[in-house]
Amino acid sequence: MELRYLFKKTQTDNVEPESKAASEAPQTPQGLFQKCDSCGETIFAEELRQELFVCPTCGNYFRMFASTRIGNIIDRGTFEEWDNDIPEKNPLQTPGYEAKIRRLQDKTELDEAIVTGRGLINGHPSCIGVMDCRFMMASMGSVVGEKITRMFERATEEGLPVIIFTASGGARMQEGIVSLMQMAKTSAAIKRHSDKGLLYITVLTDPTTGGVTASFAMLGDIILAEPGALIGFAGPRVIEQTIGQKLPEGFQRSEFLLEHGFVDAIVARKEMKDYLGNILKLHENSGEFVFDGADTKEQKKLKNTLTAWDKVMISRGKDRPVAEDYIVKLFPDFVEFHGDRYVKDDQAIMGGIATFAGRSVTVIAESKGHDTKQNVERNFGMPSPDGYRKALRLMKQAEKFGRPVICFIDTPGAYCGLEAEERGQGEAIAKNLYELSSLKVPVLSVIISEAGSGGALALGVSDKVLMLENAIYAILSPEGYASILWKDSKRAPEAASEMKLTAEDMLSLGIVEKVIAEPDDLSAANLSEVTEVLASELALFIGGNLDFDGDELCEERYKRYRKYGV
Repeated sequence: MELRYLFKKTQTDNVEPESKAASEAPQTPQGLFQKCDSCGETIFAEELRQELFVCPTCGNYFRMFASTRIGNIIDRGTFEEWDNDIPEKNPLQTPGYEAKIRRLQDKTELDEAIVTGRGLINGHPSCIGVMDCRFMMASMGSVVGEKITRMFERATEEGLPVIIFTASGGARMQEGIVSLMQMAKTSAAIKRHSDKGLLYITVLTDPTTGGVTASFAMLGDIILAEPGALIGFAGPRVIEQTIGQKLPEGFQRSEFLLEHGFVDAIVARKEMKDYLGNILKLHENSGEFVFDGADTKEQKKLKNTLTAWDKVMISRGKDRPVAEDYIVKLFPDFVEFHGDRYVKDDQAIMGGIATFAGRSVTVIAESKGHDTKQNVERNFGMPSPDGYRKALRLMKQAEKFGRPVICFIDTPGAYCGLEAEERGQGEAIAKNLYELSSLKVPVLSVIISEAGSGGALALGVSDKVLMLENAIYAILSPEGYASILWKDSKRAPEAASEMKLTAEDMLSLGIVEKVIAEPDDLSAANLSEVTEVLASELALFIGGNLDFDGDELCEERYKRYRKYGV
């Protein structure tokens, strides 16, 4: 197999002039400068190369050659190129197609619109495919589809992750329906790779459109995007001509897709290699589970001097730590992912991956935020259907990779607004209960403050549930309880006592396995007193499930919930 690290031409060579007049100007050597299409600034080609082809004036992203991208991402000297000798076909006998392919091969020194191979990213092995828009706008013909399919087949056989940098105008028109079939072929190969529990990451760059978007580009376990990239099935011009409407500013750009739940993160080009390397590291999960002092944190004695209403007020306190505080303390390498892949990124649910004592875990939390601005952005911790679907997506991803799931519950309840009902709030919660009941990885839930109704239970169908001393767990708010039963919300303190919603009540009812003592006036300043105990509990839970059997877990979880009632 031929080894090639970079190609003969670099991206600062062969810079085409913008016009015939420019090409005739004798005072400027070709390739010495390049003009930014966004701000019009003229930039030294060498400075642009050092900036990884991001305009130093306005931050506009230039398109990258495949060779340049590989040189930026893959550790030097480790790239092995695959399948650069697949013969071209002209299945529809399109006039001039074969000659055009040969001209582009000579001009770009590419065999086709994608380069595939294997290399190391910060020492972590991965297969990689990089599309190059210079070759027929990186359209997907039969050779592109074949190269991608062969890469996935080989990655499946060798147990390797795959990363693809997409950039394409879509299916290749000159190959017609045969090009369309590449969408099905590549998707089927990705499914086989996924069924083996292997990682697939896509990085969407400008532009990613058409049949590529509707196939392998959007099938990643993790979907990243470069800032400002155009991403969509139908292009903006086609949409405007079809519906006769002006599209909103930023439509189909990376930021739009993040807001609407279709990408996990937008990653700057300079940060991409380290970001990818970290994700690969988190998915290797090969480290030995080591936790010093798993049984050393002595549980403080619980205090029973507070009333149920006192605890309701404490659980709602504005200075009480929120989910992010626990995550920072317990999972310092946490990487957050976004979106439900359907409609939206609901910030009331935050989730991602991290390591704990050397083992990879999935962390999902209901998140209220620290201040008024964050409270509003996170809808005061009341998730919408999109949030529950995001949580479920991450739970199923954890199941695929064999990661324990750690959930932090802190919500007054599921959001009950008009949009939530329109998008199926009840169905979303029900689907979580349904799937969590048979999730074949260990699940631990921690109730840190309020746990309201089904909105809390959607993250609480677990193998073990812990609860902080001054947290509450209830079918609805005491105010709601009093209003419904007594037509008087002012009787909420009385309702709180009658509802049996405290941690001690939950322990006596067998709803939770353990109550974690709190210091007086729990805050960010003394949170370590709680997180040290939680760390011990996490270690005992994860350490006790290192060699878990998925079917046995599901059976025990079923028994756990089967016992409630008569």
